[in-house]
Amino acid sequence: MPQVSQTELIKAAIKGQVVSFPTDTVPALGVLPQSSSLIFAAKKRPPNKPLILMGASAEDLWPYVKGNSQEMETWQQIAQSYWPGPLTLVLPASSLVPEVMNPLDSTTIGIRIPNHDIAREILRQTGCLATTSANLSGEPPLTNFKAIALNFPHVYTLSDPRICDRDQLASGLPSTVAKWTGIQWKILRQGSVFLQPQVTPN
Repeated sequence: MPQVSQTELIKAAIKGQVVSFPTDTVPALGVLPQSSSLIFAAKKRPPNKPLILMGASAEDLWPYVKGNSQEMETWQQIAQSYWPGPLTLVLPASSLVPEVMNPLDSTTIGIRIPNHDIAREILRQTGCLATTSANLSGEPPLTNFKAIALNFPHVYTLSDPRICDRDQLASGLPSTVAKWTGIQWKILRQGSVFLQPQVTPN
């Protein structure tokens, strides 16, 4: 696999290449949102499993969603409580979200800020990236870059002593995924964050 410096990895991502970087949960594959099809192909991922949009800050992510003032206030309160961290919010998508990120339902998008300094350093410079766990579809998430190298030889990864020699880069537990139904949260996947499902606008 192309092992590169952080600067080179950021340049590769900006050019539309698929990159891999550590997060607080499991290592991610990431690519510019408009190039999401590259990740679907690399993972052999079915179209009914959408990608997650990761950003360095909430301010970077809010333009990709749309809601009324009460909904935005509810979402922002949750974000302030749990971000950065292992919580993915599935919200109504704005026109900025490419349909290829969620081929079967382009009306929604999952968004998250990872609680990982390296990940946010990268995302600050690349802008928001379409992401997913680094594994072939249907297989467990890969937890170190040696395994990622074997499965994804053409993906750019970091040559960084802070992370390269670790057998497990983070918790290994995927994020909690909560979808906004219009009146409350529906938990689609339970991770380490336990979110109250009954959250409604004032």
